[in-house]
Amino acid sequence: MSVILPAGYTGEDKANIDPAGQAPLYGGNVLMHICCGPCSLFCIDEFRRLLPEAGLHGLFANPNIHPYDELLRRAESCAKAADYKHLEVDFLPDYYRAGWEYFERSDKGIQVQGEADIERCSMCYSVRAELTAGYAKRHGYDAITSTLFVSPYQNHDLLKKIFAEKAKEHGLDFVYIDFRTGFRKGQAEAKEIGLYRQKYCGCIRSVRVKQK
Repeated sequence: MSVILPAGYTGEDKANIDPAGQAPLYGGNVLMHICCGPCSLFCIDEFRRLLPEAGLHGLFANPNIHPYDELLRRAESCAKAADYKHLEVDFLPDYYRAGWEYFERSDKGIQVQGEADIERCSMCYSVRAELTAGYAKRHGYDAITSTLFVSPYQNHDLLKKIFAEKAKEHGLDFVYIDFRTGFRKGQAEAKEIGLYRQKYCGCIRSVRVKQK
């Protein structure tokens, strides 16, 4: 399913939706936030299939990833995937370890190991959506989207809400495509071409959960 929310939309606006998979023509230049190389593979192909008239450029902006060596490793994987798919990608060097390491929930509650923390994930989505929308606005793009929408492990409703809000704040369109049907296909392709495939989400808290 593809959804296009135009810049300046309100909650009562009718989104441009086509559940049949044939998105209406959209000719804007779209900046795609890329979380990692493997997740980008299917997203790039599916975006080009659904929106053949749109321009597409990538942005690697993931300051949540810990440790720093892991950030560099995922950036390298992203570069390899982009080269494989003939996509131009820009890379932001931002790295915010402290924001995640010292994160406190508003209710001062303690996160249960192995369970997602909605507030921390919200911060993570917001930081990356803001970096993407801000970059898109400064460099003349018309819309944003993200490869995070391919993951069945992400909170899609929250992710979609945050990216839509950030796009609106910056006067951009928001292109939502539910890429989840291609998650396994993308992972298989990543394995086939030898891309690094990480075993945890990214932030320091998710590292600690993995180590338990």
